[in-house]
Amino acid sequence: MLDVLAHRVYRHLFLAQVIALVGTGLTTVALALLAHDLAAGQAGVVLGTALAIKMVAYVGIAPLVGAYAARLPRRWLLVSLDLLRAAVVCMLPFVTEIWQIYVLIFLLNACSAGFTPVFQATIPDILEDEGQYTRALSLSRFAYDLENLLSPVAAAALLMVMGFDVLFLLNALAFLISAALVVSVTLPSPHPMEEAPGIWRRASHGSRIYLKTPRLRGLLALNMAVSAAGAMQIVNTVVVVRSVLGLGEREVALAFAAAGGGSMVVALLLPKVLDRMPERPVMLLGGVLMTLSLYLGLLTPGFTGLLGLWLLLGAGASLVMTPTGRLLKRSCQPEDRPALFAAQFSLSHGCWLLAYPLAGWAGAQVGLIETFALMGTIALLATALAAYVWHSYDSMVLEHEHAPMAHTHLHYHDTHHQHTHEGWEGPEPHAHSHHHLAGRHRHIFVIDGHHTRWPS
Repeated sequence: MLDVLAHRVYRHLFLAQVIALVGTGLTTVALALLAHDLAAGQAGVVLGTALAIKMVAYVGIAPLVGAYAARLPRRWLLVSLDLLRAAVVCMLPFVTEIWQIYVLIFLLNACSAGFTPVFQATIPDILEDEGQYTRALSLSRFAYDLENLLSPVAAAALLMVMGFDVLFLLNALAFLISAALVVSVTLPSPHPMEEAPGIWRRASHGSRIYLKTPRLRGLLALNMAVSAAGAMQIVNTVVVVRSVLGLGEREVALAFAAAGGGSMVVALLLPKVLDRMPERPVMLLGGVLMTLSLYLGLLTPGFTGLLGLWLLLGAGASLVMTPTGRLLKRSCQPEDRPALFAAQFSLSHGCWLLAYPLAGWAGAQVGLIETFALMGTIALLATALAAYVWHSYDSMVLEHEHAPMAHTHLHYHDTHHQHTHEGWEGPEPHAHSHHHLAGRHRHIFVIDGHHTRWPS
């Protein structure tokens, strides 16, 4: 899996991602301490509200950035967003009111909602080989889980010698290093694309591709399963360990580590599995494992049993999340990747926006056993829906019929554009009115300007 780091551009981007992740992990700990300082007994409410604001920023901002990302220089867009994130984090030590936390958290995560999808959409343009790209996805997943395990430990060690305000400044430094690493490489230019009329059509372009593609509708259902399982684990682990089992903070950390450990093991093994198997059975197995983990929670396991459940849950989540980039890459034209990755970012976090408060409310008002049953049922139904809408026969090459049409858009002279010119049209890609004859043929099929409906 580490062989992919021999690619210099990817290596620099991967290091930028890891350093930014570590910095963000430090800010997560520091933010909890800041909320406690400002709100004392209401710190949980403040953090819960901040988490909801983070998800709202992700859901609302990502499609807007995705709509224009293909029209902007990638390197300077990523660097600018890193610098903005550094500036926002530097303001957090000077916060004196709770509302200021909410404003800064929205700004910080609005920048992240722009940075992450563009970053993710750039990787397949750098690593065009499917095997290399798969290993890059697994490496990113591994780094994400490792950061979740190590950042709290690093924060605890740093807090022994410095105040929590300094953690914010370290996060700002991490964003600056990330920006420097992005500046140090040359990124592929965005693929030229036609200007869509109106901001709504631009912002919804990726979502339209996403929701018209059967395999991506299945992915969205599996995102809901991941959210239901993940929300149960993240929100209620501390309740199960401290209130039900009567154990301490060390056991809470170990329970979170179990989920991360399960995810990392799968991320390490998955590239070889995906060399031999398609994504659909692997990802559906992930949904089944998460469902099983939640339903086993009905047996009220002890601490050792809980570690096993969370290990299984983390493994199932990684089976779904790691191959996601492969599905997105093969489901659109290269020029549509930023919009489609932004749609995935927005829609998947919309699932979390529903699952987080549901897991918290049900755990507090109904009971943990009932919450295990509720979230397990959501995961089961979501997995079953994914199996239904994502056909087992998922060929890339489809036979389909074209109706006659005339339109104007930016194009190259590919298999869909074989027509004469008068000499004024200019070099490719160019835009001019042209006509398409009716016909039926086979080729790799994705939703785009010439294919607006999936063939039945």
